[in-house]
Amino acid sequence: MIVYKAGDWWRALWHFHTSSVILLLLRRVALVGVYNIVVALVVLRYHAVPIQLGREYFSFLGIMLSLLLVFRTNTAYDRYYEGRRVWGQLVSHCRGLAIELNAILPRDAARSRAYYAALISNFPLALKGNLRNNVRFEQFEATPDIIGRLQAADSPTICILAVIQESIEQLRQAQIIDPVHLLAFKPHLLGMMEVNGVCERIKSTPIPFSYTFFIKMFITLFIGIMPFVLLASSGYWMIPITMVGAYIMLGLVMIAEEIEQPFGTDSNDLPITQLAHKIRVSVHDVLSVELPHFKKVLAAPPYSVVR
Repeated sequence: MIVYKAGDWWRALWHFHTSSVILLLLRRVALVGVYNIVVALVVLRYHAVPIQLGREYFSFLGIMLSLLLVFRTNTAYDRYYEGRRVWGQLVSHCRGLAIELNAILPRDAARSRAYYAALISNFPLALKGNLRNNVRFEQFEATPDIIGRLQAADSPTICILAVIQESIEQLRQAQIIDPVHLLAFKPHLLGMMEVNGVCERIKSTPIPFSYTFFIKMFITLFIGIMPFVLLASSGYWMIPITMVGAYIMLGLVMIAEEIEQPFGTDSNDLPITQLAHKIRVSVHDVLSVELPHFKKVLAAPPYSVVR
């Protein structure tokens, strides 16, 4: 995720070329420019007959396209924002669960504190791995038997919640906690499970293909006929004018495609790796468990425009 100062326009423009989406966009706009040059040379030099399309009808197509683009970008941003919101809930639930355990566990129960700090910290790491189809078990902190159980599970995240629930029940049976304490743990465990379900829903439910295909075909058609409509009044100035229009339309679609799957590794996707490590730092701090420095620094922002 790109971190920047909203008011610093010049510094943001300086890092304009760092996004892979922008570079791909510029290449596509360049192809549009080549197409416009060919059209201009054929029509103006060889006096070919341009397409007779009324400006009113062309403006109507532009209005329809703008409405589609607005709906497309809003839908993509809604998915992006929902992903960030549920990860914010995950931060709160993990910290809340750690606070409840910290209040109950004895201060000298170092092994139990380390055990729960590891389990709670593993949940966001496992969720991040699930969302990116790459669960890295070597990053987990747990005993070999727990790691083996997680590796064998279809869903490591649900398995972690099951292990936490089992261990809490063992604490109750050992009379370390009272049955009433279970009411304090339940909302956090259910909240973590809900976050897992929402993230899986966002990942597995993309924008329908027919809808995205229709918008792309509409944009291609619009860009294709734009030079013929503008040639009569703009001449060769039609080339940069059409390229600017293509830049805006293609850019909006490409940005929407990038953020509609917010859990990926693109420049503008959510920094879930950073958030997962930030949760680990917070949980270890709450439970008074020492965390190595090289793991703490992983919670730093991964990329920043303004350094």
